Amino acid sequence: MAKKSKKQQQQQQSGGTPATVALSAAGVEFTVHAYDHDPSHPSYGEEAAEAMGVSPDRVFKTLVADVDGNLVVGVVPVAGTLDLKALASAVGGKRAAMADPTLAERTTGYVRGGISPLGQRKRLPTVLDDSALGHATICVSAGRRGLEVELAPGDLAELTGAVSAPIGRG
Repeated sequence: MAKKSKKQQQQQQSGGTPATVALSAAGVEFTVHAYDHDPSHPSYGEEAAEAMGVSPDRVFKTLVADVDGNLVVGVVPVAGTLDLKALASAVGGKRAAMADPTLAERTTGYVRGGISPLGQRKRLPTVLDDSALGHATICVSAGRRGLEVELAPGDLAELTGAVSAPIGRG
């Protein structure tokens, strides 16, 4: 069994995830939404929207892509898809492809379906779909399946160093 770091022990004791710990440390206003995750549901994001009773255009998924050999995070509405060409362009790259899931998990410290743009093991360049800015609050993964965090899109952008660009396709 792997030994837990002091930080991991503190998070476990506080009941938080690296994402919620980062939000608390930054003094950002947020709300945590927990729901029972159904492993048979075909879409983590759509399941979250349904379970919380929130419009899918306010629930965003965190996707990790490889842009010219570098990992980049795209945050887009769950009802749409990530435009890889637009993502590459937003970070000054040429080509993008979805990252290997194992590499994404290892780099972010989160499991697929629970990858949060916040509190990642290695902070990756992040692009937030510009549709997020049209909402007072949006929901993103809080760091595990069945747990979402609701916050202002400006706070998310500030904490992740995200740029905003039209990277989602409806």
